[in-house]
Amino acid sequence: MLDYSYKSILKMAVPLMASTFIQSVVLITDSAFLSRYDTIAFDAVGNGGLIYITLFMTLIGMSDGAQIVMARRIGEGRSSMLSKIFGSALFNNLLISIVLFSIISWVIPDMLKSYSLNAEVAQGQVDYLNIRGYGLIFAFLSISINAYFMAIGKTKFVMIGALFVASSNILLDYALISGNFGFEAMGIEGAALASTFADGIGALFLGIALYYSSEQRKHELLKNISISKESLLNLFKISSPIMLQGLVALTTWTVFFTWIEQIGTYELTVSQNIRSLYFLAFVPVWGFGATTKTYVSHFIGKKDYDAVKIIIMRVQLLSILFLFLFFHGALFYPEQMIGVINPNEEFMADSVAILRFVSGSVIIYSVGSVYFQAINGTGNTRINFYIEIVSVFIYLIAAFLLIKVYVLDIYWIWTVEYIYFITLGLLSFLYLRFFNWRKKEI
Repeated sequence: MLDYSYKSILKMAVPLMASTFIQSVVLITDSAFLSRYDTIAFDAVGNGGLIYITLFMTLIGMSDGAQIVMARRIGEGRSSMLSKIFGSALFNNLLISIVLFSIISWVIPDMLKSYSLNAEVAQGQVDYLNIRGYGLIFAFLSISINAYFMAIGKTKFVMIGALFVASSNILLDYALISGNFGFEAMGIEGAALASTFADGIGALFLGIALYYSSEQRKHELLKNISISKESLLNLFKISSPIMLQGLVALTTWTVFFTWIEQIGTYELTVSQNIRSLYFLAFVPVWGFGATTKTYVSHFIGKKDYDAVKIIIMRVQLLSILFLFLFFHGALFYPEQMIGVINPNEEFMADSVAILRFVSGSVIIYSVGSVYFQAINGTGNTRINFYIEIVSVFIYLIAAFLLIKVYVLDIYWIWTVEYIYFITLGLLSFLYLRFFNWRKKEI
């Protein structure tokens, strides 16, 4: 059973942060190899990767829903239900993966070529996604297993799985992007192959870890795995708003970068530098966010509502402290951070200025995200979707005005991050403060 001491919260959150950090290292490594290989490849994989992650968020939404429901059942003392929830999550994720693969294969290529102003960047994105889409074969299995491990608080397996993905991806990047270990330099295709094979290695580890874990045997997860109409419908009810929320959020960022690409390749490259490092800031934010969902759902299942307020405050404090640990370089040595991603002096000055500027917005996000994920933990996922819709609507209006109407410098365009994070956090706080979230049944 979970308790909400700082030690217990960190015991769960640290492996999740380590997992996110490892994934951030992979992103930084990809960017570093590609920026040194070719600027067009760097921009194309950056935008193509955003499209892949945007679609991938629908799978994450189903995983989050399964995590919330399984944590609630554990808190209620109904662990016998886990095998049905897990089986239903696997089935749903498989179907979603097939749909997403079809979209990547037959819809995205024509769409990219129709709206992109740079034909080379558009074709590079198509080349990347044609290979990267196969990673969904492994993703549906990995995220389903991760949902179970996060629900029971055994996040060390999530971290180790990420370590397998990262180490193999970095090694394959070195071999396939630039051409080492006897391989031909493949550039964009090499980056896509490296990430896809690495996903397969991670899925293999997680499958083995689940099969041999003592918790899985205690819960008879695989022995009694099944699919029921009730579990499928309940999971879809809880997960679909999260899926849509993640899809809307990442689609908005994809639109933002598309508009920047339409300004010019210089502005796009500068923004891709920021995007690559931005994910370092998300290490504690996402790690503590996943922890918040499990803790809130668990203690609501126990009917301990007072604990939820304490958990939120403690997680926020820890999130700010760890954000400084991971992202302090944005304030104190941004030149060195940008230099790792892209050493080209042409893009350095603007990249450094923007990195310093956006660091304040991430502090706001580290606090607001805990409120936002706490709502997910209550099971009121539809409310989160509404909050996301309002936030991205305001974000898109601001971005359109700054980019298309007033045509401001790229530095001021990044003001939209403050607008989005403040709106998201404020609306989440107001809901938790003034509305009844305690009695939500899932």
